[in-house]
Amino acid sequence: MGAVLDVAISTLLSPIILFFALGMFAALLRSQMSVPEAFAKGLAIYLMMAIGLKGGVEMSKNPLTMDVMLVLLAGVVLSFLIPLIAFVLLRLTTKLDQTNAAATAAHYGSISIVTFVAATEAVRLSGLDAGGHLVAVAALMETPAIITALFLASRGAGKRDEPVAGSEQGELIREVFLNASIVVLVGALAIGWIAGEEGTASIQPFFVGLFQGVLCLFLLDMGLSAGRGLRQGWRQLTAAIVGFGLYMPLLSAVIAAGAAYLLGMPPGDAALLITLTASASYIAVPAAMRLALPEAKPSIYLTLSLGVTFPFNVTIGIPIYIYLALLINGQG
Repeated sequence: MGAVLDVAISTLLSPIILFFALGMFAALLRSQMSVPEAFAKGLAIYLMMAIGLKGGVEMSKNPLTMDVMLVLLAGVVLSFLIPLIAFVLLRLTTKLDQTNAAATAAHYGSISIVTFVAATEAVRLSGLDAGGHLVAVAALMETPAIITALFLASRGAGKRDEPVAGSEQGELIREVFLNASIVVLVGALAIGWIAGEEGTASIQPFFVGLFQGVLCLFLLDMGLSAGRGLRQGWRQLTAAIVGFGLYMPLLSAVIAAGAAYLLGMPPGDAALLITLTASASYIAVPAAMRLALPEAKPSIYLTLSLGVTFPFNVTIGIPIYIYLALLINGQG
């Protein structure tokens, strides 16, 4: 328990988390502080490129082994499975209808890349090493949850009065497989893999040296967004729904920890897989849900993922996930 407290304290007192808290409290107190949208998008692109390049460079140092392939497969399976569990729990414990339960469940099977980035820093500060292939796992875990959610929604609403038109289906496919975060992350991963450490040496000062400062700026903006979401959408969230936003990440983390244990993953890799599984999307999945399930309420699923689960994960969750990873490796 001392280990988890040490990690928790170092995480909570790190600049990235403190800037997130600053933004969140500023929004809750109705401050006029804001980050220009175009600038915030630029920060997001930078972070995706930096984490993708780093992962690609790390992957270039090692061959693609069967162990790595099994981890990639585990990520995909978890992304398909977690929404099924989340959907059942939402239907049993809340009054959400099938469509809103499916849309909300999708967010908890997909991943938050910003939570992943924050976790990579926390893992590094904890003195653990993580393989670059976890970036590829993150990319693979973006979309399976969306497919599961659409299946769950269609089961009881075959029933939907208006099927999605062909043009809208094409737009949905683009949102799912070609959303900006996927394109930049996978593209940067491939570039880092192809170029290797020597080929990327000239750009390392930009993508490594500035990384933590840019992350602080971005999390300041995310804190503002989370605070505004809570302030504006809290009326839609019952106690049961908020409770789900807090216990579902922990349940997902335990399931992922079991998978990491069976795969014999080292602590750093296990911590990142657990974090990915426990995180909740607030970028790719909301965009897909707007197209595929327009009747679902963003005031529920987006406020829950961004306003409840995201703050929980980046402040309290990540230290727990690192401790779980140490525990399954006999170091807890």
